[in-house]
Amino acid sequence: MGKVAVAMSGGVDSSVAAALLKERGYPVMGVTMRLRPGGEANSPDFVNDARRVADVLGIPHYVIDLRDVFQEKVLANFCQEYRTGRTPNPCVRCNRYIKFDALLNKARALGAHYIATGHHARVTKDSNSGRALLWKGLDRGKDQSYFLYALTQEQLSNAMFPIGHLTKEEAKAVAREKKLPASRRSESQDICFIPGNDYAEFLKDFIPQAAQPGPILDEQGNTLGSHQGIMNYTIGQRKGLGIAASEPRYVIAIEPENNAVIVGDRERAFGDELVATQMNWVAIDRLTETITAKARIRYRHSEAEVTVTPFDGDNVYVKFKKPQLAIAPGQAIVFYDGDKVLGGGTIKSSH
Repeated sequence: MGKVAVAMSGGVDSSVAAALLKERGYPVMGVTMRLRPGGEANSPDFVNDARRVADVLGIPHYVIDLRDVFQEKVLANFCQEYRTGRTPNPCVRCNRYIKFDALLNKARALGAHYIATGHHARVTKDSNSGRALLWKGLDRGKDQSYFLYALTQEQLSNAMFPIGHLTKEEAKAVAREKKLPASRRSESQDICFIPGNDYAEFLKDFIPQAAQPGPILDEQGNTLGSHQGIMNYTIGQRKGLGIAASEPRYVIAIEPENNAVIVGDRERAFGDELVATQMNWVAIDRLTETITAKARIRYRHSEAEVTVTPFDGDNVYVKFKKPQLAIAPGQAIVFYDGDKVLGGGTIKSSH
């Protein structure tokens, strides 16, 4: 039975994951990532909370410095995407390049064979194909498979999600039963490396040009108002535009080359097709023909019926059965067959 390194934040989910693995007889260690100065994941409280849980469980705890690789693989991409008017999903890249790559490599040097996290997801192995398969967590309201679609077969084969079969309430009950300090901690919905979840304040230090004011235009090029930096806007946004109009206006395009935000009516904020790139297929080796599936274009997006057609190497054309609101380039699109994750990619364009 190989040693497991549990990525611990001090929160309920990762703490219960460590407790369950120890209960099952695995040799367990806790590892907490240091990513960059500032942000919840790098606060002393965050590290101390994880260490307290490890002490209660009687397992060793290590703080692992991943600041350089985090800067290269996640933060640089996050800033570049906003610089070009796109809406990135840093959690997807963090899972692919940090938790299940850089962190695993560091943990292996400490004797670990696997990485476990508190994600609400499940992983199994297909007995026929030998592929590692990714599944939704049983708690539909907390399912996090969307953020894990980019994991490679090797990464999934070395991944454990011990709480994927539990609801959030059941996980909290385990934490209380085992008297884990995490049972008293509130759940954060913020991006862990942005202090106070203040995107604008964070980004203006890295990409000041994206914080420069510019025009808000309609589709005919008429100026309706001014924006406070393209980084503050995303496709489909309606609130906070600060313009006077006879009917609601939505952001339908961002033009970084002109430092302009383009708005239109509600109908123009919908689309029924997109192109996605940087595909990673989980349930299959690659896509060779058109398939039907369900898709999410955001974490909290309701699944929509689609057809997916491969073309030009690492691209797919996606056609929705019904138009969808706010198809935002830069976001992830993930395809499902029931509870099973087929794969996913990055939205390149909505045309």
